[in-house]
Amino acid sequence: MNDYHAVIVAAGQGRRMGTRQNKVLLSLCGTPVIVHTLLVFEEDPACRGIILVVHEQEKERILNLLDHYNITKVIELTDGGKERQDSVYNGLRALGGDRESIVLIHDGARPFIGKDQIDGVVESAGRCGAALLAVPVKNTIKKVSGQKVEKTLERKSLWAAQTPQAFRLSVILQAHHEGKFRHLTATDDASLVEMTGHDVEIVEGSYRNIKLTTPEDMIIAKQFLREEEKTDANRPWV
Repeated sequence: MNDYHAVIVAAGQGRRMGTRQNKVLLSLCGTPVIVHTLLVFEEDPACRGIILVVHEQEKERILNLLDHYNITKVIELTDGGKERQDSVYNGLRALGGDRESIVLIHDGARPFIGKDQIDGVVESAGRCGAALLAVPVKNTIKKVSGQKVEKTLERKSLWAAQTPQAFRLSVILQAHHEGKFRHLTATDDASLVEMTGHDVEIVEGSYRNIKLTTPEDMIIAKQFLREEEKTDANRPWV
């Protein structure tokens, strides 16, 4: 079993969710979204600790949630940055430790990540230094400019990236340092690593591993939980 630390980013906003509240604090069947996510890592023996990146003004509320749900693996709360890339970097700097250790970077609004997927991406990163979960794209994708289709992309080669993304700490720190020096902006951490020329391995994820971004996602999430409730009476939403 490969051990790892996790940096969980929970300093986003709720604009596309249609709420003024941070979406990770929204109730999902009676329990905040971020608690559902944290419990996955809390219950994983391979997880050695969690750096949780949050809004400074939400720290007290987060601390209360950790205490209420007996979440003990969060070793530090770190302030979020202006952009997600900045937030992740803050979390990585707070981690420290062995630079050859494995770190997972995960969205706080992805509560349906499975243990098998975590194991797969950790193993891959341990082997090659950088890996991410992704799923094959199911829809036909069009490249568009000015409301006109420029090109239909070849679907067989397209994958939708997910988190967690896993890295040797030395690899992801180098990517973030180089990104700052070259003023590079990336929508995910794997993209930063790609820009340094380091290979990133794909591990097939799950279509259930959705990021809760819109009100429609919350409807789907509630259905997922109802399905799990039938087989697991010990979950906190029961």
